[in-house]
Amino acid sequence: MKILVTGATGNIGRMVVDHLLAAGADDVRALTNNPERAALPAGVEVAEGYLRRVASLPAALDGVDRMYLAPVLETVDEVVQLAKDAGIRQIVDLSGDANTEWQPIAHAVEKSGADWTHLYAGEFTENTAMWADQVRSTGQVREPYPDSANAPITMDDIARVAATVLLSDGHEGRTYNLTGPETLTRAARVQQLAEVIGSPVEFVKVSRAELIQLLTPTMGEYAEWYADGLAMMVDHPIPANTTVADITGAPGTTFKQWAAAHADLFR
Repeated sequence: MKILVTGATGNIGRMVVDHLLAAGADDVRALTNNPERAALPAGVEVAEGYLRRVASLPAALDGVDRMYLAPVLETVDEVVQLAKDAGIRQIVDLSGDANTEWQPIAHAVEKSGADWTHLYAGEFTENTAMWADQVRSTGQVREPYPDSANAPITMDDIARVAATVLLSDGHEGRTYNLTGPETLTRAARVQQLAEVIGSPVEFVKVSRAELIQLLTPTMGEYAEWYADGLAMMVDHPIPANTTVADITGAPGTTFKQWAAAHADLFR
């Protein structure tokens, strides 16, 4: 069974490749825009191509049975049509529900006629790295909503789920909402981060406008959207679920585990 991983040198795609190999997959093809610099593991078939460059894809899709589809909106209709024409039997996509901009990916995959599995993921735990500069320089996290609560998931856990689904049957026509194993407020995350790095970190409550000003240099127009999302989760916290553990047989990564592995970012 040949498995194609698109976006194979992106954050999640590369992890999907690694988890497939760790699980014993022996026919993995990795799509990358720059094979010479990809540094993919030995035993992986490297195919040159890019989801935003549709003309580069037919050769990479040829002979593939199952595919992990990275979240690229602009060309998804053309990509899934090519996948259908190539005879791909199952597409596992990273997309999102109706509250996100990513749902058109799920709709396009369903219309392809292939078997499908949707992976919906909320906030990545890795987004916490946005605190790194201010924690290192001031020992503070400045945000408006200490009680905003989410269940962030690591990219590695998403990749573990994707690899498991690609290598096993019974996931056709399923949509998996993926979260981390616990719901934490922003203030609780700050407290756990301080415990892990071994120095005080203070949550400083500021205005929504100040948060947007802080985020705009890196997020641009999405800064306001992100601030509004935090506000929404004060009264509507995101509940954690056990889907990662149910599918993979191993528990999801806690925030404290992630923070411990990346503590040097904040020291």
